[in-house]
Amino acid sequence: MESVDPAAVLFLLALAAGLVDSMAGGGGLITVPALLWSGLDPVSALATNKAQAVFGSFTATANFVHKGAVDVRRASLSVVCTFIGAASGALMVQYLGGELLSRLIPLLLMAFALYFLLSPRVSDMDSHHRIREPAFALVVGTGVGFYDGFFGPGTGTFFAMAFVALLGYNLRRATAHTKLLNFTSNLAALLLFLAGGQVVWRIGLIMGAGQLIGAWAGSHLVLRHGTRLIRPVLVLASMAVSLKLLLQELGV
Repeated sequence: MESVDPAAVLFLLALAAGLVDSMAGGGGLITVPALLWSGLDPVSALATNKAQAVFGSFTATANFVHKGAVDVRRASLSVVCTFIGAASGALMVQYLGGELLSRLIPLLLMAFALYFLLSPRVSDMDSHHRIREPAFALVVGTGVGFYDGFFGPGTGTFFAMAFVALLGYNLRRATAHTKLLNFTSNLAALLLFLAGGQVVWRIGLIMGAGQLIGAWAGSHLVLRHGTRLIRPVLVLASMAVSLKLLLQELGV
């Protein structure tokens, strides 16, 4: 029996990650372990993960924009704040540890999963916003962007949660705008990793091709099925990230 081609495995895993990530986030749960399995050291794995994730988040964002699901002009301040936040987080992580975050995030994600599962605000209908968009950009864009640059898991869930709970977006619209900000934070972190020469492009491009296909398919599913599809996938992704981080804390 012939050995499995590592490049083919990475391509298929990235495709699956792009599909899931475009709908609910959490694709890094698939791709980061895959990159470590391929033999990359942790820093190179994180850097290469951002490189391949850019392909998927850009593809999903482009499709959402093309279909009119994203108002880029209205979200421009959030994009700027997210970029600044992510770049700051990527710089800060070089000096500070992530132990506190790694313990806190699983609990927050579990709470958010229950919110998406039970809250009547999570639907295909917009509701009233609780804060104005400039405040959202400064608080959520900068804050979650910083988190993505500093730590990462569950970023898409945090953005989606904020769009629904604070701006009153329906879940389809929240998911579309989440991918725009997620692409922004991925790009900001990638630029910093590029400056350090830590991206392994041979692997990043293979996985990027898989991300393109998965994200294209996932974003079309979001536009077609809305809350009926996104809600269960988002809940499962939140729980999966939480379980992964908790097991990691327990050394399992």
